[in-house]
Amino acid sequence: MDGDRERLRATFDLAAQLYDLARPSYPPELFDELVRLAELQPGARLLEIGCGTGKATIPLARRGFEITAVELGNELGERARRNLAGFADVEIVQSAFESWRAPAGATYDLVFAATSWHWVDPAVRYRKAWELLRPGGHLAVWSASHVFPAGGDPFFGEIQDVYDAIGEGLPPGSTFPRPGEVPDWRDEIEAGGLFGDTKIRQFDWPVSYDAEGYINLLQTFSGHIAMEQWKRDKLYGEIRRRLALRPDGRLLRHWGAVLHVAKRRDSDPLGAWVIPPPQIS
Repeated sequence: MDGDRERLRATFDLAAQLYDLARPSYPPELFDELVRLAELQPGARLLEIGCGTGKATIPLARRGFEITAVELGNELGERARRNLAGFADVEIVQSAFESWRAPAGATYDLVFAATSWHWVDPAVRYRKAWELLRPGGHLAVWSASHVFPAGGDPFFGEIQDVYDAIGEGLPPGSTFPRPGEVPDWRDEIEAGGLFGDTKIRQFDWPVSYDAEGYINLLQTFSGHIAMEQWKRDKLYGEIRRRLALRPDGRLLRHWGAVLHVAKRRDSDPLGAWVIPPPQIS
């Protein structure tokens, strides 16, 4: 596995409490569409990769599915167990997905990953998901990212001068996608011939934050967790100062998610698998 990916994905466990508090829930419409596109029936068996504190697990557990959730982080997994304690058909397993072994003979109707798929070793993820799915089963992946509607809050552009000053500016060529225009992963999903008939749906939703709420959110992002302390102090101090100048002291961040639901192909094109380039975010 790529060293940076392995190091950064382990940082989330350090912020388990803030992750639970600050990360947004996904819109109900996303789960409704997931259930429809994956043709999930009551009592379907689901496997989640990287459940975190259960942000995507809880809405699906409420829909009555049987869920096994594999989570790398011990603290994240413990919070997920507490959050899902009322659901007898949910099991949280602490393990890296790459090394996890399903019970003998177990297969799943859906393998899914919410804001975690890009952290899984690209040499393993599609092949292993294919092997764990029953014939006709589905893979679903999505991620929550920042989107920028026309006329949206200017705060995010204005604060970039602070990121530049502390040496954490955006890389050249960075883009600012609008709602509904987040790039999808269809080509990557279908590259190896293991999955096809990929359905894509885009969702966006706004969340309002005060200064402390927004800083709590930033402290759940791997890049901010890995920052030197003086950089975080300067950045967070400036966020507090600037938001204090606003009448309501708040900012509005728009989230975007691209739901991909792909069907498992019945034939295994052994030897034809193409490993996509690694993605770090």
